[in-house]
Amino acid sequence: MDDPLERLQSETMEEREGSSMKEELSMEIDPPFKESTATAEDWRKALSMVVPAVVVLRTTACRAFDTEAAGASYATGFVVDKHRGIILSNRHVVKPGPVVAEAMFVNREEVSIYPIYRDPVHDFGFFRYNPGAIQFLNYEEIPLAPEAACVGLEIRVVGNDSGEKVSILAGTLARLDRDAPQYKKDGYNDFNTFYMQAASGTKGGSSGSPVIDWQGRAIALNAGSKSSSASAFFLPLERVVRALKILQNGGLSRDKCEAVKIPRGTLQATFIHKGFDETRRLGLKSETEQMVRHASPLGETGMLVVHSVVPGGPAQKLLEPGDILVRMNGDVLTQFLKMETLLDDSVDKKIELQIERGGTQMTVELMVQDLHSITPAYFLDVSGGVIHPLSYQQARNFRFPCGLVYVAEPGYMLFRAGVPRHAIIKKFAGEEIASVEDLISVLSGLSRGDRVPLEYIGHLDRHRRKSVLVTVDRHEWYARPQIYTRDDCTGLWRIKPALSPESPMFYTGLSNGKQIHANHTIPVADEAVMEHTDVEVNRELVDGIPSMDQVAKKRRVEDSSGDTNIIANRCLNEHRDVELRDSTISESTIVRDLQGAASATSKASVAERVIEPTLVMFEVHVPPSCMVDGVHSQHFFGTGVIIYHSVKMGLVAVDKNTVAISISDVMLSFAAFPIEIPGEVVFLHPVHNFALIAYDPSALGPVGASVVRAAELLPEPLLCRGDSVYLVGLSRSLQATSRKSIVTNPCAALNIGSADCPRYRATNMEVIELDTDFGSTFSGVLADEKGRVQAIWGSFSTQLKYDCNSSEDHQFIRGLPIHAITHVLDKIVSGESGPNLLINGFVMQMPLIRILDVELYPTLLSKARSFGLSDKWIQALVKKDPVRRQVLCVKGCLAGSSAENLLEQGDMILAINKEPVTCFRDIENACESLDQCKDTDGRLNLTIFRQDREIDLLVGTDVRDGNGTTRVINWCGSIIHDPHPAVRALGFLPEEGHGVYVARWCHGSPVHRYGLYALRWIVEINGKPTPDLDAFVNVTKEIEDGEFVRVKTIHLNGKPRVLTLKQDLHYWPTWEIRFDPSSAIWRRNTIKALAGNIA
Repeated sequence: MDDPLERLQSETMEEREGSSMKEELSMEIDPPFKESTATAEDWRKALSMVVPAVVVLRTTACRAFDTEAAGASYATGFVVDKHRGIILSNRHVVKPGPVVAEAMFVNREEVSIYPIYRDPVHDFGFFRYNPGAIQFLNYEEIPLAPEAACVGLEIRVVGNDSGEKVSILAGTLARLDRDAPQYKKDGYNDFNTFYMQAASGTKGGSSGSPVIDWQGRAIALNAGSKSSSASAFFLPLERVVRALKILQNGGLSRDKCEAVKIPRGTLQATFIHKGFDETRRLGLKSETEQMVRHASPLGETGMLVVHSVVPGGPAQKLLEPGDILVRMNGDVLTQFLKMETLLDDSVDKKIELQIERGGTQMTVELMVQDLHSITPAYFLDVSGGVIHPLSYQQARNFRFPCGLVYVAEPGYMLFRAGVPRHAIIKKFAGEEIASVEDLISVLSGLSRGDRVPLEYIGHLDRHRRKSVLVTVDRHEWYARPQIYTRDDCTGLWRIKPALSPESPMFYTGLSNGKQIHANHTIPVADEAVMEHTDVEVNRELVDGIPSMDQVAKKRRVEDSSGDTNIIANRCLNEHRDVELRDSTISESTIVRDLQGAASATSKASVAERVIEPTLVMFEVHVPPSCMVDGVHSQHFFGTGVIIYHSVKMGLVAVDKNTVAISISDVMLSFAAFPIEIPGEVVFLHPVHNFALIAYDPSALGPVGASVVRAAELLPEPLLCRGDSVYLVGLSRSLQATSRKSIVTNPCAALNIGSADCPRYRATNMEVIELDTDFGSTFSGVLADEKGRVQAIWGSFSTQLKYDCNSSEDHQFIRGLPIHAITHVLDKIVSGESGPNLLINGFVMQMPLIRILDVELYPTLLSKARSFGLSDKWIQALVKKDPVRRQVLCVKGCLAGSSAENLLEQGDMILAINKEPVTCFRDIENACESLDQCKDTDGRLNLTIFRQDREIDLLVGTDVRDGNGTTRVINWCGSIIHDPHPAVRALGFLPEEGHGVYVARWCHGSPVHRYGLYALRWIVEINGKPTPDLDAFVNVTKEIEDGEFVRVKTIHLNGKPRVLTLKQDLHYWPTWEIRFDPSSAIWRRNTIKALAGNIA
């Protein structure tokens, strides 16, 4: 697995110009060339000693931190102290943040390792392991010999190159004074040191490899390479030797480990080495140059020059870029090593620097700062985000003072607000934020659902603050805020709660503060209805602002087709919960202002003016911890229409490409009134492409509740080809837009293929097509000239596949006839028996939908005749529907459905109960009739045509709710739930008993490290079946922390696989999120965690 830090990016032109002359003179600058006299036998002996001490490191960064992202990678290390169990590798391998790692020796013995030191600046660090755990391998530690490095030295790089277990690459040292490589502008970079260079061609996985000579001594540490050439870069070992000796002499024994502090000093200034020719151009006096040349070792060709100074550091306002360093504490200094030695030996002491600035000699006195004091050793984990003090590394990259509140990973809450990675938080909830402690103090006073402003600055636009609105998670998507603190004795990061138990965030009741009225059902049958028949009626209502008590008790029913009822707007006739008056602002004045704004668009059509107050703009965010059901994005926009608005509840209909799953945060912005409020997903239709979202009308305020209204729905008559309709929707700026269009096809059957990652796709549906629209991103409604809604103009998700390995998500817009929505709305309003759901503090009964769980597609009768369908049936189907002239064929049965094993692919469904069937709605009506017959067994009497034969079958139907996935388990970083319909639509479930489905996986988790990825079922854990979530929980509860687990999986393609992984309950406890319909809250429960940890 390639490590991104091992790829050196191309150097900038400025860097090339600055070092071009130096590169030409490199052979003269370095020590004299030493001819190698080593033989092949010498190298064989050296390698036989070295190889057993070289280990393959498998590291997992459990959290993003400082310069590193969460992830898993391979690297190399080597034993430098056999008795104490110390392994040397690179800093970017050891990681500055939480890490879990194993070392595998050449004989395949594997041991757990933990970090004991990572240098804040230079690219080296140490792991430790238990030497007694290695039982079958004889090996010796590799001695460190930095003094042996010289130009022309023949070397070998022994390590895990490109994922290979052992790779030995040959090379010759070409330079000892190369500038430290620049890896990233916003990541880790080494500085204030020389690097060595050789043409060895190392690649990913070889980080931390020893660079050895023919005597088996490590003379350097492999660190990086240049992807555009075969050049490799090695870190000198002088500072490594010093750090190792301090560890060995500081209480690090074989039997115990005590945290050992390695003194490191800094001026928070970066120096670079420039030749005398360039220093003269910078103003170096000739007599100073002569003195320096005389006092320096033979062959010295340059001096150290200040390259940058970190704001707020000891050198600020005392050193400037371009300053030439002459002396430090009276000694002439031209090399990094001597400078670093003086700084490390002078921590918390003052040193004197003699510099030349533009030809002027100056002497400055600086306090040497403890480098560890500006290296963060803790972070705040909030809503999946990682926030900690700004490190020296990133302060140097971004030119900010150390210690500012730095966003290493925004997580869900901050990402939802638009806060990017690398942001610096300056103000939160009106309070200035100077430290992480300040941020925790503000968080402790916030409640779930609170919306507060946040100001931040970014390194790309550092001079302007940006303001965003942060919404505290209303549901328990993530664990409560926690503080992680590094413990160098154990290598773990200790976890503790960041907030006290008295914090309002610990309250888990309704986020809007409403009390729950238990065992109380809204008397919908006796509701009063707020009527809006046309534009004039609506205008009278707005002008007069009648109170809810004055609304007549009635339900308007209009017969347009002779036998079909049209559900109009409804409003509960109950005691007023919200007083429609304000003590300071005249409501009538506000309403007239809103009306005046609407009149500004007087040229709009009647339909647009009627529809506009019913439109709602959606902004939907999905927590990364709950990316279930194959949802393909975290952020969605779309337009919905209010179909119900009363004192107690409002309902908005929207397509399922906007609200794809119930585990999401929905914000609603109303076209009629400038307000944004949260909504809750209350119904996801199992087949049709629409969802119902509830909102609390009282949150609109008295004025908003009076101007927002529900649309008038017109399910009958159905639209026909050639009918004129008005397409009305909202722009992102909440401006209503409309156009008159012609229906070109009112019954276009959808044929959407499965995506690579199975997700909801509209099936068994007929949609409406228009001659003209506003493109593939504009959604809204289709209405007649009076503004009565006949269809939802919604977004459908699909995936365009270009070849076997390439695909692209795509969306298109079509019309969904409103009758499917009114059918569900009827059931909600009438209180039809179904599962209870708490909405705005009142218990409602949500409908159940009976469906034939089969995917169908239409076939023209002309083609059906070719398959042998008789003229009798063709005439009967044409008589039933002379427009469509089609027959429905079976594409496949959903796995686990009642129709499975009864219907086969290619079956033609001719009739239900001897009545011809020609469209999807016929089947829906037949399923609905089963619910009306109480003595039915839920089966349909189908007449099908199969292989030249007519067959009568009794086929079972299935009852589905509108909840979607309501339980999610996170185990070892995998997101697991029951197989959702899109997976079952593939027609395959494992024979072992279905199993639980892995929907996603988290970076830096055990499943990432061991390769338990998504799109597969887990059917066994340690040989025990896991047919469902309860069985899975019972099995995993028995597994302890650090224990290896044997997992049997089956991929969507049916391919089985058995793998092992190690459970990590410290960083990845097992937890679940489950929807509680009695409180309308998604609750987070810990299934298994270490004592004292929070899941």
